[in-house]
Amino acid sequence: MENQDNQPSPASIMQIGSGFWASKLLLAAVKFQLFTKLAEKQSMSAQQIKTMLNLKCNDIHLFDFLDALTGFGFLNRKGILESAVYSNSVNADAFLVIDKPAYIGGMLDMLNNRLYQFWGNLEEGLLTGLPQNEIKAGDDNLFDELYKSPERLLEFINAMGSIQIGNFNAFAQQFDFSKYKTLTDVGGCGAALSATVAKHQPHMKCTSFDLPVVEPIAKEKIAKTLFSDRVTTASGDFFADPFPKADIVVMGNILHDWDEPKKLALLQKAYDALPDGGAFVAIENVIDDDRSKNVFGMMMSLNMLIETGTGFDYTFSSFNKWTKSVGFKSTSIVPLTGPASAAIAYK
Repeated sequence: MENQDNQPSPASIMQIGSGFWASKLLLAAVKFQLFTKLAEKQSMSAQQIKTMLNLKCNDIHLFDFLDALTGFGFLNRKGILESAVYSNSVNADAFLVIDKPAYIGGMLDMLNNRLYQFWGNLEEGLLTGLPQNEIKAGDDNLFDELYKSPERLLEFINAMGSIQIGNFNAFAQQFDFSKYKTLTDVGGCGAALSATVAKHQPHMKCTSFDLPVVEPIAKEKIAKTLFSDRVTTASGDFFADPFPKADIVVMGNILHDWDEPKKLALLQKAYDALPDGGAFVAIENVIDDDRSKNVFGMMMSLNMLIETGTGFDYTFSSFNKWTKSVGFKSTSIVPLTGPASAAIAYK
């Protein structure tokens, strides 16, 4: 990479090469629940934070930790070193405080607890084409393995809900629901999409469809909303069982888990569950057709290598090809938040 004077510079190379330092800084702060505890107190000194978090490091490293978080925009600071007082930035207060509606810490927890270590084996994944996670040593399906542990299952469901909540809100407000009455969210996890659509579209009835082990968690989360009269659950295996019929079928971060034949099988099942004029929606990090802008989408696709071995993210042109091959008449795409979009196919 070159700077504006067209002279070579190592700055961007080192920024990316040491990127895991910045990542771990944020992930550690989330694990400590620093932002949540700061929100409760409004502001705290470094020593108060050190005592609260039970940190044993030297004071200079404490200042390094807090001031680096400040430099990245996660904290605000008045004063310096021993006189400094820290508080949450606007973004940290909105997205990193537990129980705030836009909290995304669930995904950050999973990044820290699972994916951080597995991405250390990216080279092996590229060399072998094999998963590098909990199923590395065996033949189990990733989701079967994750769902064996209630703690990991809940962490996964919380992660999927938190990474997509902004996209779900955008979809629920930007998509034209006026011609539709029912929605099925296939692989709905904790029913976050269904509850979000019900919130913004009072005429819609939504069903969150996932494996039987997920259903009790989804029901518990639905019960905490104001929309339990219009959000229900259904359980089954989305490869083995038909999808609950609806005017709209949605998959959020589902298609990218699988290879192309399984993607096509899921698209066919979605087509079969829809009436004429119905819509299928994939909410994912759809890669731009030039494969030059949505770098996050390409990294998410590599994450599918780490997680499943054969799953991958895709471009809108690939989505067009697949949906038309199973019978959908037309497609469109709606940008959501950040690198995510809603790829839509109409029957």
